[in-house]
Amino acid sequence: MTMHTRPLGKTGPQVSALGLGCMGMSALYGAADRTEAIATIHAALDAGVTLLDTGDFYGMGHNELLIGEALRTAPAALREQALTSVKFGALRDPDGGWGPTDGRPAAVRNFAAYSLQRLGVDHIDVYRISRADPDVPIEETVGAIAELVEKGHVRHIGLSEVGADAIRRAAATAPISDLQIEYSLISRAVEDQILPTTRELGISVTAYGVLARGLISGHFTADRQLSADDFRAHSPRFQGDNLRHNLSLVDALREIAERKGVTVAQIAVAWVLSRGEDIVPLVGARTRERLTESLGALDVTLDADDLAAIERAVPPGAAAGARYPEPMMSHLGTKE
Repeated sequence: MTMHTRPLGKTGPQVSALGLGCMGMSALYGAADRTEAIATIHAALDAGVTLLDTGDFYGMGHNELLIGEALRTAPAALREQALTSVKFGALRDPDGGWGPTDGRPAAVRNFAAYSLQRLGVDHIDVYRISRADPDVPIEETVGAIAELVEKGHVRHIGLSEVGADAIRRAAATAPISDLQIEYSLISRAVEDQILPTTRELGISVTAYGVLARGLISGHFTADRQLSADDFRAHSPRFQGDNLRHNLSLVDALREIAERKGVTVAQIAVAWVLSRGEDIVPLVGARTRERLTESLGALDVTLDADDLAAIERAVPPGAAAGARYPEPMMSHLGTKE
């Protein structure tokens, strides 16, 4: 495994070619093992991963505390190489429910104060609202983050799950290093307008969901039972005929993977890596075993024939079902 780096936009730092998305260690995918989660973060840092992604609302602060513990107990050299990417804005309640997004400047400062404390750091490397607040102009939210940059509490400004117009308005307000958005073989809507816009403006993309929440990992089966607190139990892509259709796409990918002597997950991650040097895939590994598999994608070379075969196996728009339940799509403003 060879870990290369990629620039996080024109204004951001150099980061590892793969980042670690830590959400699943705390929320939305059923129970997770805290000891294994911390060991996985340590293993990622030891392998050269520098970018750790979280949200202050993942487990209502649990994920930030977890990362904070992992950083505190990591060797100093590994701790110093870690870069934190934090999303904020999603409101929660004590029952685990979700409220609207809060992008008011006062709320931005409040969220940041708590994140710094939970992570145990003196600055956040990339800070972004999780979804734009429809009641607050994106210019005001970004302007508040820019003030945190001026004070040294934040190093770089990011965006998350916004469209081309909002990207342009944000970039006109302050330097934007990165957009975080879902991008995988079965979620390619970003290719139409969003990627051309980020590339025009010199903004990189951190791509989450590169394995479609495990759907195209090669490990998900039609008879798998999901717990009630697992997001996928309610996701359209994991239901009934949709699931059977989507797993048939995985079977087609498996044929390609077997010919190359790699795993389905490695093909899926390598495909996202192949989309451009301005794209940094986030792998959502919760265990060292899955982390090792994903890191193996760094050594997978996809030539023109491979890419054409993948395109035939999983053409754009091939997935059945939306990536979120309809109520959540409406609430989040998600288009795919």
